[in-house]
Amino acid sequence: MIVVKNMNQERFLEFRKQYPNFFFKQYEIEECEEYFELRYWFSIPHLADFHPNLKIYKEQVKNKNQEYLEYLTYQIGLIELLSYWKCTCSPNIYIECGSLTKEQKDWFLKLYYWGLGEFRYVNGIDSEMENWVVIHAEEKERIVPVDFQGTGNLVAIGGGKDSAVSLEILKNEDNTCFMINPKVPGIECMKEAHYHSYLKVERKIDSRLLELNQEGYLNGHTPFSALVAFVSYLCAYMTNRKYIILSNEGSANEATVLGTNINHQYSKTYEFEDDFNRYASQYLKADIHYFSMLRCLNELQIAMLFSHYKQYHSIFKSCNVGSKEVPWRWCCNCPKCLFVFIILSPFLKSEELIEIFGENLYEKESLLPTFLELLGYKDTKPFECVGTYEEVRFAVSIALEKGMKGFLLEYYQKHYPLEKEIDYRKSFNEEHHIPDFYLNLVKEELKKYVS
Repeated sequence: MIVVKNMNQERFLEFRKQYPNFFFKQYEIEECEEYFELRYWFSIPHLADFHPNLKIYKEQVKNKNQEYLEYLTYQIGLIELLSYWKCTCSPNIYIECGSLTKEQKDWFLKLYYWGLGEFRYVNGIDSEMENWVVIHAEEKERIVPVDFQGTGNLVAIGGGKDSAVSLEILKNEDNTCFMINPKVPGIECMKEAHYHSYLKVERKIDSRLLELNQEGYLNGHTPFSALVAFVSYLCAYMTNRKYIILSNEGSANEATVLGTNINHQYSKTYEFEDDFNRYASQYLKADIHYFSMLRCLNELQIAMLFSHYKQYHSIFKSCNVGSKEVPWRWCCNCPKCLFVFIILSPFLKSEELIEIFGENLYEKESLLPTFLELLGYKDTKPFECVGTYEEVRFAVSIALEKGMKGFLLEYYQKHYPLEKEIDYRKSFNEEHHIPDFYLNLVKEELKKYVS
């Protein structure tokens, strides 16, 4: 992981001086023939205006109270603006189209700071939360009442092993699948689970942002899962669904940078999930519950369950590098590919893994630096959605014990002890928001494979 410290700190300070103000000027939601379109107007004076949009397709929409739709559209904009604000990290954000209480400002400041923790770290930006940004908005509470009696589930689908596990556990329930900018693996996983329609959301980035990225303005990771939370809340309301179900695991809570709170997966953590539920209860007011179906499990347990769902093995994809290509493929050179290979290796044969990935990643000497990061023998984990150090070491130890071969395994065996004192296949995380009915579904599925 390359971190550019001094140069970007100077640029960060210069941009803040040159562009002190960012404006959230306007938003609207319009019902068109095939979709609802959410539009936003953001501005960095003397640099750029931005006009991103989201389209929510109407096939499964039932509720459309205009005032409430507009209210939730505004809330989504408070997250969407981060992608554009981060170009200059202007010290002031002015909200010209809505109000926020002091408590709401504090809530968003926390998200803006920790949700951009990786962005700050990778860009070498040194800033405390109290100096990060000041949110200016009329300080009054606005809550729009809503008549809502939802049922069933809105299930977020990504195309990886985690959402496939959730689909299997929920296969007999009343579900609507939901995808933002859907890709083929997600659609195929959904169809394999016998769903043939879904709520589609298309999110379009303003092209001016991409130009600024090329021109050297600040760029980096934003808390996309926080955007998913607010967009899924709107979609749950529109489709009359009571539960929003994610597939974030307990392992997401571990920091990416040792000894800090900087986490690539911040908006996938239990902390954010808890914060969002409290925010929704106080300010959004519909009886909609947002939770991760897999929060009680770790990555190793999810891999164990997924190893039994053979119908998904040729379909699922998680590689972010390969997602930029058509068709989506495993690049076999990135941390995500290596992690998924490792975490599945205790449960699948070498030939099964090679059939999925196209090669044996344990044989690749070029992946040694990444391997050490995943094991916890570097300063950081890779900035990817990967499991904990302990889970990776345990998975490697089991792979060795079962007789798997490869350069990386031989390197581990030569330099480090096997770690099997705790059997992570039998762990259970009690810190979650899973309702009892759904928790029992997870426990029953786990019992099939863990004695």
